[in-house]
Amino acid sequence: MNLLLILTFVAAAVAAPFDDDDKIVGGYICEENSVPYQVSLNSGYHFCGGSLISEQWVVSAGHCYKSRIQVRLGEHNIEVLEGNEQFINAAKIIRHPKYNSRTLDNDILLIKLSSPAVINSRVSAISLPTAPPAAGTESLISGWGNTLSSGADYPDELQCLDAPVLSQAECEASYPGKITNNMFCVG
Repeated sequence: MNLLLILTFVAAAVAAPFDDDDKIVGGYICEENSVPYQVSLNSGYHFCGGSLISEQWVVSAGHCYKSRIQVRLGEHNIEVLEGNEQFINAAKIIRHPKYNSRTLDNDILLIKLSSPAVINSRVSAISLPTAPPAAGTESLISGWGNTLSSGADYPDELQCLDAPVLSQAECEASYPGKITNNMFCVG
């Protein structure tokens, strides 16, 4: 299976651009250490996910912006100190200058870590795709989002979901008038 990383910001911004931006419905508990680029953004509590893209940079969703963020790397269960996590404060937080909170257009955020992450079996960077994914490409989505389509169940353990990239027509049909050229849908 050809898996393409659908970065956390993409999954949050485009799979369901408004009410459903924190959902990971129909997934499964990820095998521990199987998604070493997945990070938890924390400000006293987990509030968003992101992806480590180099030793010192994380990408996330623009709607996850806070003025102070601690990035937690090597997490699996966000409620348990498992002993191998790295907690690194953000030195710089850059939201796309054309981010629109109403439409979620340009929903991307970069975080520079105050010190480089230590790369090991639990923490490593993921390469960014060089081109947009084609419709039908199998993708891996991961995070600690709501696992219910209605109601709320936020898991402590990292969730994974394998899902195809949808065509632009399918995406626009699912969310009429809400999809921009900066978005694509998965699911």
